[in-house]
Amino acid sequence: MSTVLSAASRQGALRRRVIGIYSLLATFNIGAWVWAFIAFHGHPLLIGTGLLAYGFGLRHAVDADHIAAIDNVTRKLMQDGQRPVTIGFFFALGHSAVVLLVTAAVAATAAALESRVEVWKDLTGLLSTGFSALFLFLIAAMNLVILRGVWRAFGKVRRGEPYDNDDLDLLLNSRGLLARLFRPMFRLVSNAFWMLPLGFLFGLGFDTATEVSLLGISASQAAQGLSFGVVLVFPVLFAAGMSLVDTTDGLLMLGAYDWAFVRPIRKLYYNLTITLVSVVVAVLIGGIEALGLLADQLNLKGVFWGVIGMLNDNFSTLGFIIIGVFVVAWLVSVIIYRAKGYDALDAQPAKR
Repeated sequence: MSTVLSAASRQGALRRRVIGIYSLLATFNIGAWVWAFIAFHGHPLLIGTGLLAYGFGLRHAVDADHIAAIDNVTRKLMQDGQRPVTIGFFFALGHSAVVLLVTAAVAATAAALESRVEVWKDLTGLLSTGFSALFLFLIAAMNLVILRGVWRAFGKVRRGEPYDNDDLDLLLNSRGLLARLFRPMFRLVSNAFWMLPLGFLFGLGFDTATEVSLLGISASQAAQGLSFGVVLVFPVLFAAGMSLVDTTDGLLMLGAYDWAFVRPIRKLYYNLTITLVSVVVAVLIGGIEALGLLADQLNLKGVFWGVIGMLNDNFSTLGFIIIGVFVVAWLVSVIIYRAKGYDALDAQPAKR
């Protein structure tokens, strides 16, 4: 009886912590958008640019390095007997600090050098767009390799075969360049708060297309005469979106690994879904950027190229696309999971 009460007490405490962190996230996200609407008063078109910055934050949170870092630390702390709910939140805060600081520096520099950078505008636009698209395709290619391995393990479970849990963990741990580089530091994390400096270190890499794009937004708006305080709205919106998805990612992993003790199929399905989302979003956004670049350079015409040009000329639309892909992907994955009755599968790791 006491064991049942103890388990119920732990569940109640966990539920209260989850409610608390989402209350904080709701305040942060709503506050960021209230600030945006106030700051952009008189500049209604900038609301769309703000939405794009928010969408960049959502997309950046499913980069391979984020998934791998949160995955590794969640698993470690759970093995230490903890049930952390703020791993993704602190990781996003640390990461966002770098984005905020560098964006502020870039925006200030752009405003100061406005008269001198006009001649370089076309060239830098070409290079930044090309780099962004290339990096997104590299992210997609890397995650396709991971997706193939997870799909094979998932297929074994569906056929009633055992799968090698150690091999799966090795595969998942290979996600992301920075995650592999900083992997020894994961062992030093003894509680969720230490994800904040780790997130800061990840942010110093600054090698992701979304961050580069965000800097471009901030620089261009600063060069057009917006005040420094208004420009900072963009990285704050980016941080709000990223913290929302990173925190949710950490909680989903917590649930997935908790469930895995009873039904390992959930761990497999979760990793399958999150990796697929990362591939789809990276290919979609990278493809739109690459096709837009191609159309501009080759002066391509037609309905298709017109749509591509419209998407690139109205970047706020990409923010809606990113958010839409997230929502649709998760809804479809939940429906498929329940419709197929995957919970009934007896997924057992192979003994070595």
